[in-house]
Amino acid sequence: MTIDPELLEILACPKCKGAIHLTAGGDGLVCEACRLVYEIRDGIPILLIEEAKPLPGA
Repeated sequence: MTIDPELLEILACPKCKGAIHLTAGGDGLVCEACRLVYEIRDGIPILLIEEAKPLPGA
């Protein structure tokens, strides 16, 4: 299940309020500034800072 493009346009990183984008696989949202990945579960972005994972290679 993919995320609605209109929703993606208005979402921001909860930590820095910066821009986020989909991962290549479409299963998460990436904040390049914070180097965090927020998981998408059942089409719902989990934008909780404590559940974010470090960006691979960070």
